[in-house]
Amino acid sequence: MIDYWRQLGIISADDIGAVKVVVIGAGGIGSPTILALAKMGIGGITVYDDDTVENHNLPNQFYRLNDIGKTKVGAIKDACMEYAGLTVRGEIERVTNQSLVGPVISGVDSMESRRRVWQEAIKYNPNVPIYIDGRMGGQICRIYTVHPCDPDSVEWYEGTLYGEGQTKELPCTERAIIYNSFMIASLIANQVKKFAGAESTAREIVFDLQTLTFLVKE
Repeated sequence: MIDYWRQLGIISADDIGAVKVVVIGAGGIGSPTILALAKMGIGGITVYDDDTVENHNLPNQFYRLNDIGKTKVGAIKDACMEYAGLTVRGEIERVTNQSLVGPVISGVDSMESRRRVWQEAIKYNPNVPIYIDGRMGGQICRIYTVHPCDPDSVEWYEGTLYGEGQTKELPCTERAIIYNSFMIASLIANQVKKFAGAESTAREIVFDLQTLTFLVKE
């Protein structure tokens, strides 16, 4: 039995336990975020990912040596049960037009995937009260938090869905490092906590760990 008493002054067990979250992608953003939410006492987590754990995933994702070759969904389910006692629902598939319900967190790794998920499953979906899009490259993380049924929020967010050619391509050896994965997971989990506690969430968060620059837009 897990005792959450040390965090009860930050978020009530009832508030965080009532929230059921969907996480799209269980890689560098999704895997540590899922574990953070599980250890916070989130009410339920559904994970979508069709990938398997490979050797190059281990340094910057929350997987173990004996997870190599497993589906990411299966491996993260095992981790959440072992570390937090939470049964995660896993779907070994990509999100297309599934009927998603509850707060949704995106940890996909391409702008094409973001646009597809947004158009097919999130935009103007009345069952998704908040959508958190995490983006990470090198030592920079960005988090966009959107209200999918608010026309102003929709218009603003769609302005961030720029083309693939508009982003700077990082060298293969500079794309990910574990402390950035932990940082973005922490910031996303904080946004979920704010949602659960009916607090205002930041519209945009940018953290550059190279320069230690932090930007928040409400």
